Amino acid sequence: MTTAGLPGAYTEMIETQLGSETGAFLATYKEPRTQGLRINGLKTRTEQGISAAYRASKIFSLSPVPWCPGGYYYEEPARPGRHPYHAAGLYYIQEPSAMSAAVMLNPQPGETVLDLAAAPGGKTTHIASLMQGQGLLVSNEIHPERARILSENAERLGVPNVLVTSAAPDELVARFPEAFDRIMLDAPCSGEGMFRKDPDAISEWSPEHVEMCAARQWDIIQDAYAMLKPGGIMAYSTCTFNRQENEELIARVTARYPGMQLLETKRLWPHHEKGEGHFVALLRKEAAGSEEAEPSAARKRSGRRENRPGRGSATGAAAAQSALRQFREWAEAELPGFPVQGQPVLFGDSLYLLPPEFGTSFSPDVLNGLRVPRAGLHLAHLKKNRIEPAHALAMALRPDQAGRALNLASDGPEAAAWLRGESLNVPPDLQGWTLVTVDGLPLGWGKASGGQLKNHYPKGLRQP
Repeated sequence: MTTAGLPGAYTEMIETQLGSETGAFLATYKEPRTQGLRINGLKTRTEQGISAAYRASKIFSLSPVPWCPGGYYYEEPARPGRHPYHAAGLYYIQEPSAMSAAVMLNPQPGETVLDLAAAPGGKTTHIASLMQGQGLLVSNEIHPERARILSENAERLGVPNVLVTSAAPDELVARFPEAFDRIMLDAPCSGEGMFRKDPDAISEWSPEHVEMCAARQWDIIQDAYAMLKPGGIMAYSTCTFNRQENEELIARVTARYPGMQLLETKRLWPHHEKGEGHFVALLRKEAAGSEEAEPSAARKRSGRRENRPGRGSATGAAAAQSALRQFREWAEAELPGFPVQGQPVLFGDSLYLLPPEFGTSFSPDVLNGLRVPRAGLHLAHLKKNRIEPAHALAMALRPDQAGRALNLASDGPEAAAWLRGESLNVPPDLQGWTLVTVDGLPLGWGKASGGQLKNHYPKGLRQP
């Protein structure tokens, strides 16, 4: 790509911002885009996970991203997305500049955290890694199909403590006022930092589009403010360069809400750092103030929305507790090392478990009428008095928590066959639900009988 393909108004804006650095910035469009992955800290809490991460660093010739512990660059022709470690959730493929936002937010284990515009899941899974699976992470994506992708990525990386919602921000405000210790707002933006990665973003750019994005961001950040606890921290980030969507928007926030203190801003420019570019502002809500968020256009259109479930309506608390008791009986024999603690939610025959922090912070009624693609950790399907463990449960386990496990070598033919959905030959004394792992990293469930391990790897994830 050459700079000749860039809109004239865009290059004029960049020249106004960067002055003598404009040439160096525009020259980056002639270079290949940067590639990166982030090691999933939820998978490196075991010796097997640490060893697998070390092997990955050698296989893909990884080099560290300076601003992100666990973040790495890789170069073509490496294809980490095709390796069994990707299916096992050892890493998330993520643009290196984007890794800066969760590092700055610095979520802590045990906190209640919101990722307000979360798809496809890069920042959600990074936050979950930093939380070490402890606390409650609410990840929201308004578009249902993108919320499904978000859920799948959280599942693949073995996130046990995430509640995925699909709602307009104003709908969440009514349910979660001043509820979160930290909020990540990776705001929908004009995507100027995506030009090298996605040339289609260039054709969508215009000064008017920038104005529209800034107006939408103003609405969303007011909703985020309303959901942040006094003393809470918010990270606002974009992958765009103009000041209107970045510094000017933050200045508008601090002017409107004097209790919002700007702690730090960080800009990553592609001519200064190896990355596509990113902006992050870190703010603290100092105290409960008299300021009220201005009614956004979305809030004017609608109040609390009802009857918008994700996987069918949740059944009552008694039925959910009964299902959880049934699962616990099964888990005593099948998962001797797995603690079953939290708030059960039952959608049809699907049993989910929200972390204990949900029950201490929120009533289950807060989910009524809310579209919820993933209500915590999916434990099992209850099938006519029998338990069929969920794929998400397998991905969240350590091998030593399962009653039976079968390990496959990542470079062997059996791992490739398993990911294609094929059954495997196993010793005849292996019977029942078995956790299948690759180099000690969970891949999913198989059920052994008569010397065969029937493959329960989800059909939608199987490789050709």
